[in-house]
Amino acid sequence: MSGGGTETPVVCEAASGGGGGGGGGGGKKKDSLGTAGSPAHLIIKDLGEIHSRLLDHRPVIQGETRYFVKEFEEKRGLREMRVLENLKNMIHETNEHTLPTCRETMQDNLNQVLQRLQAATDSVCRLQQRERERNKMHNDHLIASEKQHIMQWEDFMKEQHSKQAEVDEEHRTAMERLKEQYAEMERGLAKYPAFGELEP
Repeated sequence: MSGGGTETPVVCEAASGGGGGGGGGGGKKKDSLGTAGSPAHLIIKDLGEIHSRLLDHRPVIQGETRYFVKEFEEKRGLREMRVLENLKNMIHETNEHTLPTCRETMQDNLNQVLQRLQAATDSVCRLQQRERERNKMHNDHLIASEKQHIMQWEDFMKEQHSKQAEVDEEHRTAMERLKEQYAEMERGLAKYPAFGELEP
C-alpha cells in the first residue's frame, strides 16, 4: 500500500536513531522491526489499511463507475440512443418531406385564397362605387326637390301677398260703398220729418 511505504522510513529512522547511542543494541532492534511478524510491521500494515480506507477513494469511484455503466448500458439497453435516433429520423423526415409538402400546399391554397380575396375586394369596391353614385343621385334629387319646394313656397307667398292686396282693396271698396250708401240713406231720412212731429 502507498500508506505503508510512507510510514516505514519514519519507524526505521527512529530505530536507527535509537541504535546510534548503543551500537549493537540498535542493530538488534532493526532486525526485530524488519521481520514479518513483529508488532511494528503489523502497526505499519494497519496504518496503511486505515489510510487506504479513509483517504483512498479509488475503489469507491470505480464501484460507482461500474454501477453507472451497468445502469445506463446494460439495463437501459441503449434506449436513449434509440430515442435520439428516432428523433433524428423524425426531424429528417419532417425537413425532407413534411415541410416541403406543407409549403407547397400552403402556397397553392394561399394563391387561391389571395385570388378569391382580390375578387371579393373588387366586388366590394364596385358595390361601394354604386352606393356612392346612388347616394349622390339621391342627394342631388333631394337638393333639387328642396330648391323646387323653396321656389314653390316663394311663389305661394307672392301669390298670397297679391291675393291679400286684392282682398284688402275689395274690402276697402266695399267699405266705401257701404259708407256712401249709409250716407245716402241718412240724407234720404233727413228729408222726412221726425216721427214725433207726425203725431197729433
